[in-house]
Amino acid sequence: MGVVGTAAVRDGGAALPHGFWAAARVWLEKPQVANRRLCGAAIEAEGTVPLGEGGEASPPAAAASPHGGGRREGRAASAGAAELGRLWREVRGQLPPPLTPWGGPGRRSELRAVLRTLLPRGRPVGPPAPPTRELAVQDVYNGTVTFLPLEENSEGDYQVKKCNIYQIQLTHIKDEEWSVSIVAPFPEDWFSDGIAYPKLAWLGNELLSKLAKWSVEQKPSEFKSTLSLISVAKYSKVYQDLKEKYKEMVKVWPEVTDPEKFVYEDVAIAAYLLILWEEERKEKGLTGKQSFVDLGCGNGLLVHILNNEGHSGRGIDVRRRKIWDMYGPETRLEESTIMPGDSHLFPDTDWLIGNHSDELTPWIPVIAARSSYSCCYFVLPCCFFDFHGKYSRRQSKKTQYREYLDFVAQVGFVCGFHVEEDCLRIPSTKRVCLIGKNRTYPPTECALIDKQITQYINNRQTCAVVTCDRRVGFKPKDQSDVVCKEAGSELPENETDTAGTIWMPGFQPREKVEQIRNCASLPQDFVDDVVLNVANLLLNATPQKSCSNMCGGNMDTWNQGESLSLKEVAEHLNKETLKRLKSEYGGLQTLLKNNHQVFEVLNGRVHIRDWRKEKPSKKTKPEVKRRLSAEAFKTRLCWFFIHHPDGCSLPSESCPYAHGTEELRQSRVIKKKKHIQ
Repeated sequence: MGVVGTAAVRDGGAALPHGFWAAARVWLEKPQVANRRLCGAAIEAEGTVPLGEGGEASPPAAAASPHGGGRREGRAASAGAAELGRLWREVRGQLPPPLTPWGGPGRRSELRAVLRTLLPRGRPVGPPAPPTRELAVQDVYNGTVTFLPLEENSEGDYQVKKCNIYQIQLTHIKDEEWSVSIVAPFPEDWFSDGIAYPKLAWLGNELLSKLAKWSVEQKPSEFKSTLSLISVAKYSKVYQDLKEKYKEMVKVWPEVTDPEKFVYEDVAIAAYLLILWEEERKEKGLTGKQSFVDLGCGNGLLVHILNNEGHSGRGIDVRRRKIWDMYGPETRLEESTIMPGDSHLFPDTDWLIGNHSDELTPWIPVIAARSSYSCCYFVLPCCFFDFHGKYSRRQSKKTQYREYLDFVAQVGFVCGFHVEEDCLRIPSTKRVCLIGKNRTYPPTECALIDKQITQYINNRQTCAVVTCDRRVGFKPKDQSDVVCKEAGSELPENETDTAGTIWMPGFQPREKVEQIRNCASLPQDFVDDVVLNVANLLLNATPQKSCSNMCGGNMDTWNQGESLSLKEVAEHLNKETLKRLKSEYGGLQTLLKNNHQVFEVLNGRVHIRDWRKEKPSKKTKPEVKRRLSAEAFKTRLCWFFIHHPDGCSLPSESCPYAHGTEELRQSRVIKKKKHIQ
């Protein structure tokens, strides 16, 4: 038995041994968090297996609850106990002596076995290889998890691939000292395919360090595992197919946004929705593919993909994008402002989508509930908005993101939906989606739920914007056949004349033309005046700071000035200047940070930047950034050379800015206009 690696673990919080089994469970169900060449693992069967002869495997009590691999895998794990028992009887006699016997005195003669299939992330280059299947055997008594790679022969029987067997071990040394090890019985025969089975060195370094860390981590995650509501195996296949199909979009992307991020993010969201909708058709016995409307569709790529995959639908956004013209007439995209109200209901639509829909996010469950009893929704919240404007935090014990997700989920509950949460695999920090596809009430209670929604929205308002004879709500007189046409019910007569066509008159939709308010659009002479005034304020403040620089054996003194708080700087600027800056996001601080050649803003205090203290750029900087830095060299005049009483603190050959017009180089860097996706 060869020891691949051992990591010492100190447990000061009584996390072990339970933490070890939790860490092993992560590697079992979510191997992609350690091995980035995997998409995940499908748990096919799980149960206890006997140590002695005979006996069938029995599923564990938790087998009906899926673990990160999706509901389908959870049901398969429960249903596959008989198959697991048959497989165990096949492979038990093939195990090498170093791994037997298992169990121990006083311990019931059972082990826990998990059958999993490893799912590669990328599409194979050559002919598709057979799936990589493993039988993981957990021995709680001895603190080991043994991974047995399986190969299927031509007769359909499984054999253990002995060269790639490995075992994870937990050993209690004394008191708070433990160790986690990885061992392989035949290290000299180990075969690495670079995907499911990396090199042994990777197991002994990368995987082992993660297992040791996870074993003593007691911080629970705020969010669910990724893809907990769908099959990971199906997702992997659909995602790879769509990625291959739409990869050319990256090359022709006309927007200024990062093409790889947005293309592959929308491909991932589309793959998720396609599988979710396929499962819904099976559950509800639907024959046709679901229709949809994407509210705030942005670049429209998600609409384009879903249309191409057979789902009828359209996207609506307040602003047209250049890429819309590339999709063709089959992709339905509309430039329109959406105001939550009677005129923006979708009674014939199956699903409403809100993908980073900003101010529309909390309204989408409301619009879905009031469109029809069968309308469902999918939202991927990003920016934090309430019904009437920016979302205001109400709890300090949660992160702002978690609190906002709970708020949007609560809206769905109030609207009568069973709200489900999942975490997508997309290149974004905001990856949690909320789904409402089933109702908590019968169709006959639509009117009651509508009143509940109205009351909830009114209670969320920070200030009243409606008079006593005009409530924020739905107008059933005109739309009673739309809200719950399946129910055939109407609201009481005394409610029919009190609702307006817009549910919240104070609602502010996104502007059609995105305003650039980061100080970049301010006149240059205004910016130059503010920079010069603030710099002189710092240089003339008392006491002055001096920095000495040893250069060629001579002592040079260069005035760095004093540091002042942003508040102190603002007090020295005139009212007109401050008024103009307040109309920009970030105001004075943003302007000073934009002029980083001159200023450094740290912890709310403003300093004159001393370029001699700047750290040299790392050699590991990406090639693109190194090239851009070289192209920008000496393309702007040095502010210190022109305005500072002591000149520039750096000699000309070391300063990235030009000391005089004769040093100026023509810029080859094309500045992109800011564009909000």
